[in-house]
Amino acid sequence: MDHRIILFRAMNTGGVRAPVTEQRAMAGAMGLNNPRTLLASGNLVVESDRDPAGLKAAIEAETEVRFGRRIETLVRTPARWAAMMAANPFAEGAASDPTRLLVMVMKGEIRPGAVEALRAFATGDEGVDAVGGNLFFWHPHGIGSSKMAEKAQPRLIGTGTGRNWNTVLKLAAMVGL
Repeated sequence: MDHRIILFRAMNTGGVRAPVTEQRAMAGAMGLNNPRTLLASGNLVVESDRDPAGLKAAIEAETEVRFGRRIETLVRTPARWAAMMAANPFAEGAASDPTRLLVMVMKGEIRPGAVEALRAFATGDEGVDAVGGNLFFWHPHGIGSSKMAEKAQPRLIGTGTGRNWNTVLKLAAMVGL
């Protein structure tokens, strides 16, 4: 049986409280095997061979029932996760300080002109690149004071959910990559 990496967008924010124990219980009730969570920020790994698109739709419907609001969900196979990791345009920086790299895993298309608009807000050695349908943000001085990070909102870039490189690596390890 293969794995599925499930990312929830805005989990435990905006009034939606879904403790990790409830996330795992939901996955188990849906027939997903060996549900495991990482941190309390919407990262779930399960064993399943279900089609990612169908699984995404089923999970979003179930979150509405269980948590009172449809929580946007992204589902990735290990192969797709590995391809995203291999495409990292800031690999050197990520190796030296993985907390400074953020990957915006996109639910759909990146909006036209988004990368160019974000680059206009970059300062110093900050960078952003679109590779494989995801956005990679390099924040060598931290994300907290970054104007580029502040502007990376859905109305400009499209819908996605961000994970720092440490989280990307931990999720990869959870699926045997």
